[in-house]
Amino acid sequence: MTWLILLAAGLLECVWAVALKYTEGFTRWLPSTITIVAMTGSVVLLGIAMRNLPLGTAYAIWTGIGTVGTAVAGMVLLGEPAGAVRLGCIALIVAGIVGLKMVTPAG
Repeated sequence: MTWLILLAAGLLECVWAVALKYTEGFTRWLPSTITIVAMTGSVVLLGIAMRNLPLGTAYAIWTGIGTVGTAVAGMVLLGEPAGAVRLGCIALIVAGIVGLKMVTPAG
């Protein structure tokens, strides 16, 4: 269950990062509200996951999920470049996330 909570926290990180792009400096109420709610939820869920996971593992996986998800969202939603080097770097982050998951006892 701890890993699912951490996954949800990472996904909420993607949500707030994408929503932040649309806030126009927090002048648009809907994306601003989504950003703030998703930020809060993400950090709360991260804190819950840290009850059972080591700090370094939980934080690295949380930021990794957020990084990969946000990069993919940028490519899919905003037409950001998806070159081979960029995709290779994203794959390295995914490999790091999987590696940390494999060497960390279940929470």
